[in-house]
Amino acid sequence: FASGSGAAPTAPREPMEGAECAVRCPVCLRELPAALINSHLDLCLQAAEGQTQRGCSPPPKKPRLAAGPPRGEAEERPEEARPAAAPVFSLFRKGQSPGAPGGRSGVGRGDAAGQPEEGGGPVLRGASVAERLEGQPLADRLRPDTLQDYVGQERVLGAHTLLRSLLEAHEIPSLVLWGPPGCGKTTLAHIIANSSKKKGMRFVTLSATSAKTNDVRDVISQAQNEKRLFKRKTILFIDEIHRFNKSQQDTFLPHVECGTVTLIGATTENPSFQVNAALLSRCRVIVLEKLSVEAMEAILLRAVKSLGVQVLGQGNQHSSSATSSGNESSE
Repeated sequence: FASGSGAAPTAPREPMEGAECAVRCPVCLRELPAALINSHLDLCLQAAEGQTQRGCSPPPKKPRLAAGPPRGEAEERPEEARPAAAPVFSLFRKGQSPGAPGGRSGVGRGDAAGQPEEGGGPVLRGASVAERLEGQPLADRLRPDTLQDYVGQERVLGAHTLLRSLLEAHEIPSLVLWGPPGCGKTTLAHIIANSSKKKGMRFVTLSATSAKTNDVRDVISQAQNEKRLFKRKTILFIDEIHRFNKSQQDTFLPHVECGTVTLIGATTENPSFQVNAALLSRCRVIVLEKLSVEAMEAILLRAVKSLGVQVLGQGNQHSSSATSSGNESSE
């Protein structure tokens, strides 16, 4: 037979006179007489099977570059031998950007969660005061939750006053809080709400600037159901109660009188002229005064401590203003 890879076998050579026909073994490619080829093939096949059982694998095929391995072969391969997935660079992934110096590209969700947080949110180190205050006003962030943190109004909420004793005993009467803007009327209502919720009472807040009469009636209807079914009290806080007219204020009158709701109203106007006289006679008027200088100083120092802002002394302030003319002012 003619040798060559992939070539079709040619016609056998004519045997020479006095010599036997030689046949090539397809396993070991040796030429043997035709009479011995069958026994030789048996020996070659047995030898090949023995090598396979001993761990000698056949020569590997040439790997394909374009196509991946077959499905069955990929499932049998261990995880260590599988190629690592290519990194994905997302433009919308939070955390460090792909081109940020000193970091890795494509920070995952776990890395972003482990970054330090300042001021209650994921703020970068060295962030300005404006970035720390983003999303929440300073007055709302510093709003106290207990009477111990409430600053000012010592005349009304002092250590041995009647109102403080009632609030600490969770015996909350119907109140009308009257005072100038910024004196702590809404803050006091929030303190009452936090203490009442701990005792299982409902606290509902409405604003007279946006609420209507139907909203008030819905709240009163829910309060009646809560009292009848669950024996649960309801405290209704009306901010800017002087915005309601006389007919709207008459809606509260029978329910405040029978104890269905406990009314707490906040107003900046004189309630003797802006609140219905019949409703006013069933509430206690609490007069809140303007905050003193000492109270404002305590509140501002608390804000400075929470923001980490450095306060300059009076002498340093004058010297810095004189030397930093034309420069950007300090935060």
